[in-house]
Amino acid sequence: MSRYDESARDALAAAFERDGFVMLPEHFPRAAMETWRAAFAPLLAPHMSAATGNRGPGRYYVTLPFEGVFADPSIFCDEDLIGIVERLAGPDPVMCQLATDTPVRGSEFQDWHRDTPPLFDHFAETPSFQLAVNFPLVDVDEENGSLETTRRTHRMSRDEALAGLEDGRFPPERVPMRLGDVMIRDVRGLHRGTPNFTDTPRPMVVIGYSRAWYFRPEVRIEVPRRVFDALPARAKRLLRYNPQVDETPRIFDENYRQFAY
Repeated sequence: MSRYDESARDALAAAFERDGFVMLPEHFPRAAMETWRAAFAPLLAPHMSAATGNRGPGRYYVTLPFEGVFADPSIFCDEDLIGIVERLAGPDPVMCQLATDTPVRGSEFQDWHRDTPPLFDHFAETPSFQLAVNFPLVDVDEENGSLETTRRTHRMSRDEALAGLEDGRFPPERVPMRLGDVMIRDVRGLHRGTPNFTDTPRPMVVIGYSRAWYFRPEVRIEVPRRVFDALPARAKRLLRYNPQVDETPRIFDENYRQFAY
């Protein structure tokens, strides 16, 4: 059920255009997020047996299998969410990523970075073409690894953003989130992960959406045919560029890394 009318979605999109991200507080039901957390725990466990995280010390990138609770169209095809995404990334967007970032005790500050390079070298930054929708599976604060980000750095080069961070024009800010909160961000905004000082993993889901014509070869969603066949038409359309498979693996080869841009 929609929580925002058209004018409210317009206002949220305008705030995003200004700052590079926008928040939807208490958007998803806590009970649904608790179900995701329970389903995620056994997926994280095999990765934590490694000597170090696949995203640096104590930090794990884990792709989610597109099945069960993780293939719920009420989440990835949420009416408000898609309504805002379409305002930012154009009509008929593509869903291209379903994964998690999870720091545990022993994790460190990441370097400041952007998640993708510009579309064109030596040109001014374009309107948004790639979005990350993030929501945590636990309450998040400065103790367990809240995102640290900057406002208004999504339409400039990494060097300009870093210079503004250093001279105070773009001060860093932590983003606490409660279970059910949703963040929509332009992946070019300068940001970094922070340490988790607790004994409880802090999983943050990322669903990637891109413009209709933009293909990301470094990420994909393997969609089981039986799952795809049961989806509503709008959800099928979002997933149109992703490969269909007989069965999705439970553990993926996590070769995706954030770009140092």
